[in-house]
Amino acid sequence: MSLKKFFKIAGGVVLVLVIGGGINAYYQLKKNGFLKEPVYETQAPTIPELHHPAVLVLNKTNGYVHVDALPAADAMLQKLADDNGWDIYITNNAASHNPEVLQKFDLVVWNNVSGDVLTESQRQSLKAWLEAGGGWVGIHASGGDFKYEWPWYVDTLIGAQFVGHTMNPQFQDADVLVADSAADVTSHLPSPWKVKSEEWYAFDRNPRERGYDILLTLDESSYITKGENWMGMNDRMTGEHPIAWRHTLGQGKVFYSAIGHQAATYRVPEFQELIGKAMVWAMPAESEVIADN
Repeated sequence: MSLKKFFKIAGGVVLVLVIGGGINAYYQLKKNGFLKEPVYETQAPTIPELHHPAVLVLNKTNGYVHVDALPAADAMLQKLADDNGWDIYITNNAASHNPEVLQKFDLVVWNNVSGDVLTESQRQSLKAWLEAGGGWVGIHASGGDFKYEWPWYVDTLIGAQFVGHTMNPQFQDADVLVADSAADVTSHLPSPWKVKSEEWYAFDRNPRERGYDILLTLDESSYITKGENWMGMNDRMTGEHPIAWRHTLGQGKVFYSAIGHQAATYRVPEFQELIGKAMVWAMPAESEVIADN
């Protein structure tokens, strides 16, 4: 395997290997909990009694672990659920993605999920549930792997392949532009919306080409980009640079935001409202959502 291919497969490990000193950095990451050996659950968790609307949050990581973002996002999602009167169940057990469990929920949120996490039967269960009318919201790393073992996930569910993120500096302020000021989920945002100290993703294509609804884009002139580097990572896009979008999938609805690496981002009121509105939008109409943020 070529060095370039290794780095592309390694995904989020790339940055820390280069900055942190190679293989030693890799073992330090494993020691400190940033990397995990792949584990596939087959025994579903016991789900407590739930009332609709109900939200299932998956925190599963078989790749790079966003140790700060994961708990910060969980706290935000719990608050959104409490504020809206939703029941919520948070788990890192991917065996929750089976027909019996999924039917208990109106919405699934993937919170910084990384690596290949579902067995083949779990993949088909999620796909069927979504196409039959379920809702899915993906946050940051849930669309941030360099390589996916499940083509449908990246090609159809997300709609674009992650190719890199900002480096040197990795975290930067940037201007986020509202692509459609009339869109319900972004109507509260100014344009530009200055987002501070985030990691900015780039993708191999614009999901708008597939008919997906682009909600937020990046003004690349507002932050430092380097283009493609020797590892094959690229932080630039030609033309429009989408950073959040949505689409329908059969009878279901899908929303993805590439914003969300930093724990502090989940405490930003504008971001909280964005995700809350996206969750409302993605839920089936019959969920009888109690409140709009």
